[in-house]
Amino acid sequence: MSTSPDSTSQKRRILITGATGGVGLALSERLASEYDIVPHGRTPKTLEQEKSLVRADITDYAEVRAMMDGIDTIVHLAGAASPESSWEEVLEANIVGLRNVLEAAREAGVRRVVFASSNHAMGGYDREEQWPVYPHQIPRADSLYGVSKIFGEALGRFYYDEHGLDFIALRIGWMSEDPMGADADLLHAMWLSEDDTARVVRAAIESEVRFGLYYAISDNPNRRWDLTNTMLELGYRPEDSWTEVSGEQEDVVEGGAEAPANWPEDS
Repeated sequence: MSTSPDSTSQKRRILITGATGGVGLALSERLASEYDIVPHGRTPKTLEQEKSLVRADITDYAEVRAMMDGIDTIVHLAGAASPESSWEEVLEANIVGLRNVLEAAREAGVRRVVFASSNHAMGGYDREEQWPVYPHQIPRADSLYGVSKIFGEALGRFYYDEHGLDFIALRIGWMSEDPMGADADLLHAMWLSEDDTARVVRAAIESEVRFGLYYAISDNPNRRWDLTNTMLELGYRPEDSWTEVSGEQEDVVEGGAEAPANWPEDS
């Protein structure tokens, strides 16, 4: 396994898979001054990515392995990203693709994988309005997409136990520049700002914790998901909340406002 750089060494080299998506773009912009970012994706979204984007099919092991040399940490975002994804979509992108990333990381001696898991791995509790939700509860997916994220967490545990590969899973809430881009209280409650996204991923990269499952949500007054271990173990300190950004007031509902009847559609 590669070792952490000291104060005189080069920046950590961070591979961000799926760097052309919304989360990937936010991280690439906000972490570029601290790390040597290697962006991966299909179609460049910025002028910088026109020059630096690494293209690889994550379902092709040889192509994935070719991205790994010199990488300290992988922030793995690539894959099917919708809770309405089909079985075929999550099988290829989220199951086969993640296995390829983890195996290539193991073979190349990568130190750590930060895995973009999802609130949808626990979304069955949200659909049934069984709050609060804690990271140690039994996973309860609300979709095949959520099932694929549960598989990813389990596979990451195996690679940590079997091969000593650091694996930090972040159950990401709803990341959006504008928290008022949706009406549902449930989405406001699980909103994650772009800046807080960078804060929690930075914490996951740098923490001495070698394995864990953590919620990643901003400091929203109406959240129903426990951030205690994220704050204590990773050192994450959310600084944003949907009410402060939007200037709106929370409509306080005892026990939490109802989940949308069609959850997780359109989430």
